[in-house]
Amino acid sequence: MREIVMDTETTGLDPFDGHRIVEIGGVELENHVPTGRTYHQYINPRRDMPTEAFEVHGISEEFLADKPPFEAVAQAFVDFVGDAVLVIHNAPFDMKFLNAELDWAGLPKLPLSQALDTLAMARKRFPGSPSSLDALCRRFGIDNSNRTLHGALLDSEILADVYLELIGGRQPDFALATNAANASGSSGAEWRPSPRRTPLPPRLTEEERVAHAKLVESLGDDALWNSSRR
Repeated sequence: MREIVMDTETTGLDPFDGHRIVEIGGVELENHVPTGRTYHQYINPRRDMPTEAFEVHGISEEFLADKPPFEAVAQAFVDFVGDAVLVIHNAPFDMKFLNAELDWAGLPKLPLSQALDTLAMARKRFPGSPSSLDALCRRFGIDNSNRTLHGALLDSEILADVYLELIGGRQPDFALATNAANASGSSGAEWRPSPRRTPLPPRLTEEERVAHAKLVESLGDDALWNSSRR
């Protein structure tokens, strides 16, 4: 199962009020395991940067001046996403912006069913508790000390850790499955442990061995233990 843990930064709260995306970040997961592949793109919104937005993410109009507009990177973004599940904190917000930008670029919108909202997941799992990304990092003991400002790629990386905790934590059988595949030489083969190089020393005393032999002998020839003697 392929998933993209994703975040965006924008100039404001609503694309239909003239606001645009200025940064997209994404982290790829395969079967809930990070693959190391990421997507990161700064985008020129071709408009000013409101002070309120700058105070959130620290991305200035001057910094974005030489960055490409969304339509120049839209196809590469769509190709990276493919049909992966989009794991997003407050998914309706990001999906509204992404689909507005895709529509303006003349590309099909992303189905809303493709998105998985971790904010909704957190509120369902911890009703009445704070569900911001920072609050969830504190709850799960995830280091977010580098998050002095919002940043799409950094937030995606942090959200990936939060998401894995929300669905039950990093599963210990991942390492076992990997070791089993390596030991067998094939991920589809049945794994068996290799014999010990040095056998463990016997823990049975001579007195116990003799007593056991006498007990078995007293059971007679019909005893299961004596069947091998026939």
